[in-house]
Amino acid sequence: MPVSDADLLIDATIAELRRHGKQLAIVGVDQSARLSALVVQLGMTGNLLAGSSSSVVRPAHTHARWVLERDAALDFTDPRRFGGLRVFRSLNELEEHWSQLGPDALQITGEHLASVLCTSARRVKAALLDQTVLAGVGNIYADESLFLAGIRPQTRCRRITSEQWATLAQNIRSVLSEAVNAGGSTLRDYVDANGAQGRYQGQHRVYGRQDEPCVRCGSGLRSRLLAQRMTVWCPVCQR
Repeated sequence: MPVSDADLLIDATIAELRRHGKQLAIVGVDQSARLSALVVQLGMTGNLLAGSSSSVVRPAHTHARWVLERDAALDFTDPRRFGGLRVFRSLNELEEHWSQLGPDALQITGEHLASVLCTSARRVKAALLDQTVLAGVGNIYADESLFLAGIRPQTRCRRITSEQWATLAQNIRSVLSEAVNAGGSTLRDYVDANGAQGRYQGQHRVYGRQDEPCVRCGSGLRSRLLAQRMTVWCPVCQR
């Protein structure tokens, strides 16, 4: 279906912002009072950058620009094109789309994780990365949460106890809250809307630290590909 100017919120007023997992919905209201949503998914290298609409120079790899009031502009950039924009012509369409995802990770409970994964033979790291199970956890925060919960990433979900699921859910919420407060993790491209890098990478306990000593016990951290993602854990602290 062709995308119209209205679908991209041209001449619309931003009514609110919503988020579920890794997806940000910009909700707009047009001149007919119709509500629609444009969902931004940053992927691995995407950014939303605030700037001046009168600036001649745009950020590199800009794929979309919205001109706002008071000489403001919002640019969607994505060097490697893993992110994207998706149109929803009503809030019902948006909610239907989000209903196919798991609960938002900042509200996840051990009861939910246990209910959907307690009989699964999947590795727990792979399950955490499945957005239909849990929306909002990526590679960095899966490793960090599993470390704090003392669970090896290659553990089969069906071997995890209800107490361990509760501990894991608590640590997922905690790690994500810490990361949000620190502005996220900047490893290569990520910056916030004002161009500032995140600071949470300085607090990583395991991610990106393969072969370095564990911050708890001093043992050498191990790594392997799991769910096609580099995974790091402590062989002593995560049993």
